[in-house]
Amino acid sequence: MTAPAQALVLFAHGARDARWREPFERLQQKLVAALPGCDVRLAFLELMSPLLPDALAELAARGVAEVTVVPVFFGQGGHIRRDLPALIDQCRQAYPGLRIHCADAVGESDAVLEAIAAYCVASLPGAAPAS
Repeated sequence: MTAPAQALVLFAHGARDARWREPFERLQQKLVAALPGCDVRLAFLELMSPLLPDALAELAARGVAEVTVVPVFFGQGGHIRRDLPALIDQCRQAYPGLRIHCADAVGESDAVLEAIAAYCVASLPGAAPAS
């Protein structure tokens, strides 16, 4: 089987409770359906597997040429400003044939904030259902 030319890695923090990853898995499945021919993976900073370096190592071993890492974090805290760039640099050195791009944290997107705001409004008692 030929490796896809590109991959998308959803990067999340990780947690001890296995149920915490369920919304990320649902997001992954939505993206798999929306992006045929793109390898969509989950990866974590800690507490869950695969860790980001392991996910990128597997993609590099499969021959994927280009990866975009999307931090599924609400904001640009220390993990995104310090830990993630260090991990990305480490992986770029380990896999020089793998082009690794990194998006901003999803919570930095106005479209994401608008969707969350709409959800919050719809959550109020007596609010019209969100469309």
